[in-house]
Amino acid sequence: MSTPSDPSQTAPSTDASDPRTAPPPGSVRLGSELLTADAKAPKAAPKMAYELTDVAVHYGSVKAVQDVTFNLAEREITAFIGPSGCGKSTLIRCLNRMNDLVPSAKVSGKVMFQGQDLYASDVDAVQVRKVIGMVFQKPNPFPKSIYENIAFGPKVLGMKGAMDEIVEKALRRAALWDEVKDRMKTNAYGMSGGQQQRLCIARALAVEPEVILMDEPCSALDPISTAAIEDLMCELKERYTIAIVTHNMQQAARVSDRTAFFTVAKVEEGKRIGQLVEFNPTEKIFSNPDDERTEQYVSGKFG
Repeated sequence: MSTPSDPSQTAPSTDASDPRTAPPPGSVRLGSELLTADAKAPKAAPKMAYELTDVAVHYGSVKAVQDVTFNLAEREITAFIGPSGCGKSTLIRCLNRMNDLVPSAKVSGKVMFQGQDLYASDVDAVQVRKVIGMVFQKPNPFPKSIYENIAFGPKVLGMKGAMDEIVEKALRRAALWDEVKDRMKTNAYGMSGGQQQRLCIARALAVEPEVILMDEPCSALDPISTAAIEDLMCELKERYTIAIVTHNMQQAARVSDRTAFFTVAKVEEGKRIGQLVEFNPTEKIFSNPDDERTEQYVSGKFG
């Protein structure tokens, strides 16, 4: 006669309705693995805004930068760092065809923006600059009122909608509205340097771009204004793709998601060419770079 088996020796229930083995709320069983709601799902690969392949820029017979190949992800901040003369500003101006305004400039290689060749013969450079805005090293407000500085672009482009709303929205996105809402008719030259730079950012935002390029936007600003611009960049990347040229390595480390390090290569006596050394997530660039030249630059051994 068999004896009842010890309950402690019986096989565990696999019935999902059994409260002892049912998965916790918000979880999903995949095969033998249990994924809870708190578990981190794999991060999706970012969508690319730009794809650069073998990009080079000449000014007449002089090659300024060569062999640049990397991708810029959407809604991320990408920093370009490196010593003076390495081609950072030259390259960022390729991203919205600003180099077209320099008669001797010639761009070769491929610059793809959202799958479209930016330098194709049927692409209108003016429309490119509407979609891809730019903020320069020195604040350059127009000699007009604060209001007219923001309204200028939308008016020229014939944008529809209430102009007051367009202006206010741009100033709010540039974190400037509360500071200027009571003096919109005053000349923009009366603003501080930091406010003028944020005004220039608001002016770029007013025409609803998809990308904002910044060429050393904080180099002429004091630390407080620089911090305000950096905070603004981190907010703006929720809506826009941002590329920034900076000589401030701490700034690149603070605000960017990915960093491209450029240097100057000596090809022959008296001739130097900018070249890309490394492109990686910013954390890696500053903590464990792949190239020894990157490590020397970010640690202050040269540059």
